[in-house]
Amino acid sequence: MKSLTKAIFPAAGLGTRFLPATKASPKEMLPIVDKPMIQYVVEEAVASGIDEIIIITGRWKRAIEDHFDIAFELEENLKAKGESGLLSEIQRIANMVTLCYIRQKKALGLGHAILCAKNLIMDEPFAVLLGDDIIDSETPALMQLKEVYKKYRTPVLAIQRVKKEDVHRYGVIKGESLGDGVYKVLDLVEKPKPKEAPSDLAIIGRYILTPDIFGILEKTAPGKNREIQLTDGLKEMAKKHPIHAYEIKGKRYDAGDKLGFLKATVELALKNQELGKEFKNYLKSLNLAD
Repeated sequence: MKSLTKAIFPAAGLGTRFLPATKASPKEMLPIVDKPMIQYVVEEAVASGIDEIIIITGRWKRAIEDHFDIAFELEENLKAKGESGLLSEIQRIANMVTLCYIRQKKALGLGHAILCAKNLIMDEPFAVLLGDDIIDSETPALMQLKEVYKKYRTPVLAIQRVKKEDVHRYGVIKGESLGDGVYKVLDLVEKPKPKEAPSDLAIIGRYILTPDIFGILEKTAPGKNREIQLTDGLKEMAKKHPIHAYEIKGKRYDAGDKLGFLKATVELALKNQELGKEFKNYLKSLNLAD
């Protein structure tokens, strides 16, 4: 099977959880410390060996394209001011990976967003990364999945344990443990009620998929919210051949949620080499014991 070099980034959602901030600005461009959240995930993909990223975009998302493009006037301005460090960083962002964009005309679910990239993926395995899942880990989260993929040569889903009362927010797997955090997927349920959940192992925003998922998604009927759910497609795929899941090692932030976004901002700011020490002292000065 061909090597894994392509990734899909679904970014056509309306960002309703962050309104009114996202009324005219993409959720994916909200800054966490000094970078938009989508850049954290793009950098993870690049560090994991991805060299082509397909961003599924929509109306009012031009800021994403502009961020990863060359900015001639800005670069000339930085050159004139002698800001070599900032200039180098701006150029790095524009040159770190090949990007292409496909517009999803209607937000019809994650499964539909993936289908939009069918003609660019062709017959290759590919990754899917959700831009509002920020995973802080020693080994990039996607690289962890790649190691499992190399061993089993099957689709691999990133999972983590969540509280039972939170399972309704996720796709959840029923799995057979194979050791070392790897599971063979026996079944999947999209956003189950806590009493109906087969486990507390929730699917999070990293996937490695094989191209046969496209034919399955094309036949998948709309599910909850009248959307084509990737989980429903994976459920059907699991009937045809094995799927594995891996319990990611690292700290995950649901930055698509306001509280998760704030947690990511604070904790990543504390780890920032330039700001961390001063920011920590500031938090201590607030006397937050109460």
